[in-house]
Amino acid sequence: MDLRRGRPAAHPAVRRDRALVPPTTARLPSLRHLHPGPHAGVGTRHGLQPHDQPPALPPRDHAALCHRDRRARRAGGVAADDPNRRLRPRVGAHRPAGAGDLRAARRDPPPLLRAPHHDRREGTSMSRDHFEHDAAITGIGRSDTGRRLGRSGLDLTVQAARAAVADAGLTMADIDGVVAWPGEYPAAPGFNGPSPWRVKGALDLDLKWHLACQEGPAQLTPIMAAAMAVSAGVARHILVYRTTEESTAQGAGGRVLTNGADQGGVTGSLQWQRPFGAVSAANWLAMNYQRYVHETGARRDQVGWLSVSQRRYAADNPDAVFTEPITIDDYLAARMISEPFCLLDCDVPTDGSIAAVVSAAETAGDAPKVVRIEAIGSAMRNDPGWDQWRHPHDMAAADAARHLWSRTDLRPADVDTAQLYDGFTFLTIMWLESLGFCGYGEAPAFVEGGDNISLTGTLPLNTSGGQLSAGRLHGWGHFYEACLQLRGEAGARQVQGAEVALAAAGGGPHGGALLLTR
Repeated sequence: MDLRRGRPAAHPAVRRDRALVPPTTARLPSLRHLHPGPHAGVGTRHGLQPHDQPPALPPRDHAALCHRDRRARRAGGVAADDPNRRLRPRVGAHRPAGAGDLRAARRDPPPLLRAPHHDRREGTSMSRDHFEHDAAITGIGRSDTGRRLGRSGLDLTVQAARAAVADAGLTMADIDGVVAWPGEYPAAPGFNGPSPWRVKGALDLDLKWHLACQEGPAQLTPIMAAAMAVSAGVARHILVYRTTEESTAQGAGGRVLTNGADQGGVTGSLQWQRPFGAVSAANWLAMNYQRYVHETGARRDQVGWLSVSQRRYAADNPDAVFTEPITIDDYLAARMISEPFCLLDCDVPTDGSIAAVVSAAETAGDAPKVVRIEAIGSAMRNDPGWDQWRHPHDMAAADAARHLWSRTDLRPADVDTAQLYDGFTFLTIMWLESLGFCGYGEAPAFVEGGDNISLTGTLPLNTSGGQLSAGRLHGWGHFYEACLQLRGEAGARQVQGAEVALAAAGGGPHGGALLLTR
């Protein structure tokens, strides 16, 4: 205060703010609408993609498998004897998948591969030393699987967990983490499975880390979260699992049109769907499928070969729910559920549990059988909902696919078998194209007839029978099958020489993928 003048004295460090004038904003250009031309639906490898969507792979790497012979599909990639190749070269064309010693530890990549990788979409550099390489899948297990088993979710989980821990050569005293999908929350009866808290109590575990993953990169989130935890040093051996008893719950009380989350009122986009009869993903995805058919000219008698082929695989899977052969005529005659989805486009509610042990990589040498995690796909950039998409592929799967290939030097041609989510047949079509195995609109012709997706085909696909025939375990059956294939333990449905497997789960706003090696 300036006492001589009776007013506050100016502080020499404070200056008067100058008013800022907002700059003139140039008019934004209007969005350009793409009209399908005479070749609509034919996936292009270069240039503009449908609806301005970026390709899953850079143009130079995007070589779809649709037009390739499986025996020659590696010809365009790194030579088998190239020292920069991550995987061991094949010894022979018919070498059994289980032959040879498992690697005791992941080899350090050469300096060239350790250099920062530039993500063109993100505009950032990412280290090649990803957390996935610090973890390994050392054990897998499953419970009894079937329709209306009448057993509790906790009982099924304990059975699968004990099998996985024993398979890893460990005891329950070694398990210091538990991660589940989705955890306990208001949902349809039988959907959730037990929480990690209840599993901890049932197995008397001493935990350093526990988590339930309702929201994340789809149903395979626990495997990714466990890999992060062991990479961070929080835990060394983490039990992950997915359990469902939907079949028993539906048999006891019938199907429900709403779930427990609606008790407080239907909110969000569901207020524009459920009151008008669109009560489930079968309705929501059917609209996407309709649009896809309109744009590409895909036919139901092409897509239906997914159901026919997977039933053939299921006949060789002792854990499958449905094993009786079906024909494409059976598929076309099946009753309609939500056009264009018929009954045989939809997966089968099941009771069962899948568990695995994710361990720190430095401990994997003590495990009898090891599966390595080469890369994960977990990104989400599109709208996180079931509607308002500009394109049939604007689902989380498209983002997860681009993210997966940005984290590895392997490419679709290196994949020996793919286990892709099939809650509905259209989701498998979408995953095939999003992951770069086929161009946009090409997957229906690729699966037609079943030859390309057979054991001797270009890409052996959903070799357990998938959720369409083996039963719905929300992507975990696919993960389990991928591990069996890499371990050479798939029996009559074994892909000979399998070294790289891809497992993907989810649809709509849910999407995540794992690239696995042995």
